[in-house]
Amino acid sequence: MALTEQTGVIFTVLEDGQIQVRRVRRVFDGAEWLAEQYHRHVLAPGDDVAQEEVRVQAIARLLWTPAVVQAYQDARAQNRTR
Repeated sequence: MALTEQTGVIFTVLEDGQIQVRRVRRVFDGAEWLAEQYHRHVLAPGDDVAQEEVRVQAIARLLWTPAVVQAYQDARAQNRTR
């Protein structure tokens, strides 16, 4: 049988506006599952998402209003001073 690869992406939005992006890569030999590999990264409100896939860009555009970005930055600044 030929080896095939399947990829998937799961998005999770946290309360403070961060977007967790979890990618999974699965390798099959025919119908038999051989391997699975995960990668996760987190994007904070205001991060550059130009290199992210289109769906991540769309989610960020919808969620990251100027008010959300400012609230996130304010919370981070407040946590740094503690």
